[in-house]
Amino acid sequence: MMTGVLYLAMEFSALHLNPASSFFLSMRHVWPFSDLFLFRSLAYCPVLCNVNYFISHQNNYHLALDAQVAMAQLDKKTSDLEKYIFLHTIQDSDETLFYKILTTYTYKTLPFVYTPTVGEACQKWGEIYRHTPRGIYISSNDAGSIESVLDNHPHKNIKVIVVTDGERILGLGDLGVNGMGIPIGKLALYTACAGIHPDQTLPVQIDVGTNTQSLLDEPSYMGLRQKRNLNGYDELVAEFFAAAQKKYGRNVLIQFEDFGNTNAFRLLEHHQPTATTFNDDIQGTASVVLAGIISSLGLAGKSKVADHTFLFLGAGEAGVGIADLIAIAVTHETGCTLAEAKAKIWLVDSQGLITADRKNLQHHKLAYAHAAPAGSTDAQFCTGNALMDATKLIKPTALIGVSAQGKTFTKAICEEMCKFNTNPLIFALSNPTSKAECTAREAYEWTDGKAIYASGSPFDPVTLADGRFFEPGQGNNAYIFPGIGLGAISVDATRITDDDMYVAASALAAQVTPEQLARGCAYPPLANIREVSLKIAAAVAENMVKRGDALRKPAAGESYVDNASKIVYHPQY
Repeated sequence: MMTGVLYLAMEFSALHLNPASSFFLSMRHVWPFSDLFLFRSLAYCPVLCNVNYFISHQNNYHLALDAQVAMAQLDKKTSDLEKYIFLHTIQDSDETLFYKILTTYTYKTLPFVYTPTVGEACQKWGEIYRHTPRGIYISSNDAGSIESVLDNHPHKNIKVIVVTDGERILGLGDLGVNGMGIPIGKLALYTACAGIHPDQTLPVQIDVGTNTQSLLDEPSYMGLRQKRNLNGYDELVAEFFAAAQKKYGRNVLIQFEDFGNTNAFRLLEHHQPTATTFNDDIQGTASVVLAGIISSLGLAGKSKVADHTFLFLGAGEAGVGIADLIAIAVTHETGCTLAEAKAKIWLVDSQGLITADRKNLQHHKLAYAHAAPAGSTDAQFCTGNALMDATKLIKPTALIGVSAQGKTFTKAICEEMCKFNTNPLIFALSNPTSKAECTAREAYEWTDGKAIYASGSPFDPVTLADGRFFEPGQGNNAYIFPGIGLGAISVDATRITDDDMYVAASALAAQVTPEQLARGCAYPPLANIREVSLKIAAAVAENMVKRGDALRKPAAGESYVDNASKIVYHPQY
């Protein structure tokens, strides 16, 4: 039996951040979850500045006070990673306080719970590991026994699972089991932003190895020390889906996260008809970006999405997912076919502009392989700078970056966009911050304040030399996936479709006020995220019920908002 004394010692060890002096528990062992989870309801007492000392509070006045003082301590941390560790140490010891902090100070804490800081946390996952088990690790060695692995987790009423195999973590590449920081972070946002009860969430890491040699050579790396072995990979994922549905119900929501391009599209297509599942990189990103496009139509001088011509830098999961949802939106607006809608969407990948004469294109890119535009072989469009050449040739009204290549939206390209647009839409969406195609300040200064800008990671407001003030929008998936999850749970949804993503985008865009748009912000304040998520949940749930993909619906006379509100978790003792 693990005692409270040992547990506290583990927490103090974590605060000193000295993994070399601590023991590492094998992730292949059966965790004594029940012993560790006994102490999660103990509260955080900020009596001492640099240690966690746990006492039991029942008074919610003290909960609010503890959250306030914890934030004061957070502000004293000198690095973003220290802030990440500080918050997650509280999560490991007292989830009630952790979520009180997140729900009260959402805007200030979100960057340290998820992007951009989670990227650095994943890169250093073994170094900052705190010996407090959170989630389930499933390796290829567990094939045939995944159901028993799930039995080890103490919570049985799981409603939402986020699963990754760590192959494409943000824009950082293959991080193997270090990618577990992503499911943990995403599920923290499900709770903080939409009120999914933390005991109903489960992070899962599938481990088949990593192709990043530096991780395999790193003593603190905790995964299988082998190159990725895809023999039996699809079967392993299928067994996980079957085991999760058997244990938690057919309609348990399973979110794919940060799978590599090769597997992501195929796995989504395979499992979507038989599970309540979606891929946030493909579909969630698409929904939040579409919302920003819809909300900013007036700023861009457009009346509908179909009035835009889009040029993407990046043709992976995010790029193609966004392009697909834009095409769906255009069909809703105009009644045209998907093929017709895709004709005004162009993609640039690592080999240049995707056109019909390109050979050996990946399957997900084929729908955007249009006939090369007239004049594409002229010397003026063949300078060797593929994005600049495409910009001059296509003359897009919207430039969207999902390339994970920082600083690729150069001053020259932003200036070029202004030559044929009064207010060009420039979305630099790659994460983390270092991978952003350009910063907010760069976009505003290089376009003389004409750009409609949004990013994937947060940037500070910008004041230009003439005094004009801009508040850049953050196209954060946290605006979308928590609300979709709440909506799906509220009606026991059996499927999540692209149409739900379109409905979610429309619901999000409708919540952007004229005052926010006047400051150049295409998204509502993160401080209102729970209200935003609730409205998205209601819209999505209603769409699911109308489509016949829900097992229940609100009671007679009850609104979809009220139905979803009943299951929202509020942190309190």
